[in-house]
Amino acid sequence: MALDQPFAPAPGAVSIVDLFAGPGGLDVAAEWLGLPAVGVEWDPDACATRAAAGLHTVERDVRDVGPGAFPGASVLAGGPPCQTFTVAGTGVGRRALDRVLELVALMADGRDVAERLDTMDDVRTGLVLEPLRWTLDAVSRDEAYEVVVLEQVPAVLPVWEAMAAVLEGVGYRTDTGILRTEQFGVPQTRRRAILVARRGEQPHLPEPTHRPYRSGVDREQGDPRLRPWETMGGTLDRPGPFAVVSNYGTGGDPRARGRRTSQEPSATVTGKIRRNRVIGRGGATGERFTNSEAGLLQTFPHDYPWSGNDIGQQIGNAIPPRLAVHVLAAALDIGLDADALDECVRASWRDAARAPLGRRAADRDLVGAPAGTGS
Repeated sequence: MALDQPFAPAPGAVSIVDLFAGPGGLDVAAEWLGLPAVGVEWDPDACATRAAAGLHTVERDVRDVGPGAFPGASVLAGGPPCQTFTVAGTGVGRRALDRVLELVALMADGRDVAERLDTMDDVRTGLVLEPLRWTLDAVSRDEAYEVVVLEQVPAVLPVWEAMAAVLEGVGYRTDTGILRTEQFGVPQTRRRAILVARRGEQPHLPEPTHRPYRSGVDREQGDPRLRPWETMGGTLDRPGPFAVVSNYGTGGDPRARGRRTSQEPSATVTGKIRRNRVIGRGGATGERFTNSEAGLLQTFPHDYPWSGNDIGQQIGNAIPPRLAVHVLAAALDIGLDADALDECVRASWRDAARAPLGRRAADRDLVGAPAGTGS
């Protein structure tokens, strides 16, 4: 989508601008909910997947675009690159945390921090501030987004909390916290720092719908009001039981490889997931997860059209669509139906537009709709 053709949804429609959109984790969730969305993404491989999936995309750096390109959009979402913040990365972002927080304060005072960002050791660290720039720019234009949704690795929670304070100073109410993906039906243990902000009404993070994973604890144990966590075996079409040995060493020890059985959720799906060894019948260890299987562990549709290069990295970088559904629904106060969401997750991507969750959402006034029991 060219910038001389701005994304203009139908009047009154809830529309989403997704920054750092990647291959489309949040956009898949928006499709299931029946919400128009457009992603801003510069990586050519992620854009190839988005094009194959039929997702609206502006192929640009988020730093070169702003709210004016998306008139009428009411939701800003974003998952900035996590490599410099993640535990598995170099730690540059964590070491620069104090500096990032100082820049948040300067932005709250209306200061331009572009030159300061250019001096950071890793340019990706400063990208975490782009959603704040977009939001404050929209407010200054008197075109404030009604809802803001941000996600990142847990180390970024202090940044989200600082941003929340800034947003509350310009008319938003906010909620922040850490969500565990397996507690929302994702067959994977992954923790994400979430910020939701809404003008006027108090937003809330979604309530868990599944039990938390505990090593050595039966999935049927725990709060009876919650569903059991999902397993790799129940998600993937693989014959018989299997085990997965992680590429990463537990506690940083490369000799202590993490191991999960098919009756457990996957460990965090990273860009290196294809290095994990799958041990099947007879102890064979040569297998690896296919791209489709890795995507399924992230709750992408089984036939999602992964394209371009470095598909493992695309998959690992994405927010699980099922988690994104819960976060968007909570931020917009949309009720979710458990069975309908299950059907969406299992459905073919080619049938996504006809998914029951999408039909139900598309027929309703989404902002202000009563919240349901969720899934």
